[in-house]
Amino acid sequence: MTSFNSPFLLGFDQLEQMLESAARSSADSYPPYNIEQMGDHKLRISLAVAGFEDDDLMLTIEMNQLIIKGRQKKPEESQNFIHRGIASRQFIRKFVLADGMEVKDAFLEYGLLHIDLVRKQSEEIVLTIPIRA
Repeated sequence: MTSFNSPFLLGFDQLEQMLESAARSSADSYPPYNIEQMGDHKLRISLAVAGFEDDDLMLTIEMNQLIIKGRQKKPEESQNFIHRGIASRQFIRKFVLADGMEVKDAFLEYGLLHIDLVRKQSEEIVLTIPIRA
């Protein structure tokens, strides 16, 4: 029995599934990445994607998960490698985003894919629910 089965945590089953997914994806180490604090409400994820072009990469957000997929085109048959040490395999890297986090920018620079995230500043909302007789 997990702590998400508590009667006081209603509707958190999706959160439990996201945490399990994040734990599974953290075991994969390719491609390597950094997460940098850029300000009070700004983060930057940088992935090492040497050899990938922007057409080889796809970023999507699905159910509060930032999903980064990479698939390189096959090398030309005219290429004859004596040694091939630069990884060119496909990958899927997932990051769970908190509510209010949004992707502001994504760009390739010197073999690194940078993804800038910002937490939207929201005002506290208090709702009064009328009770019907």
